[in-house]
Amino acid sequence: MQKLGPKLHMSWLTSKLVHELAYIQVGGSANLSYTLQDHKNYLRGKQQREMAYGQAGSMLLYFQEKIVENPSFQYALQMDREEPIANIFWVDAKMLTDYAYFGDVVSFDTTFGTNKESRPFGVFVGFNHFRETMVFGAVLMYDKIFESFKWLFETFLRAHNGKQPKTIYTDQDYAMGKAVKEVF
Repeated sequence: MQKLGPKLHMSWLTSKLVHELAYIQVGGSANLSYTLQDHKNYLRGKQQREMAYGQAGSMLLYFQEKIVENPSFQYALQMDREEPIANIFWVDAKMLTDYAYFGDVVSFDTTFGTNKESRPFGVFVGFNHFRETMVFGAVLMYDKIFESFKWLFETFLRAHNGKQPKTIYTDQDYAMGKAVKEVF
């Protein structure tokens, strides 16, 4: 068994614990130049830049097959500066039709779930006249920053021929709220 000695072995530290240690070390949040979410976004971004082409390539191949099956299927990709895929949005024919009829009130949430790479998964949902949940679009996101949300909401509107919801509910994330205000 190897001893760590005076060097600190940091593989067991969580993002939250690292942030709390930095917070304490600098004497409070006023002296810390970033938030816990900024820290998580940085780490998530670093992980995603290392995403294997096989994962993204497999998803693109699946989307291309869906388009052959159903020409109404749409997807959009947002690339980051270095060209890897950042955000992936998609809608199918049912989502398009459901939104045309029931898209007056939309809820968008990215806290629904994440995959093993910690990429936020978001869904645009609403209800029909039978109170059944309707999905109007889905996204696999790179991060939760203003630019990503702005791209997503603009892409959502393009996919739905510019039809804006009358009301949109979100989880009140600051970056998301700013993008909602600008796009809708």
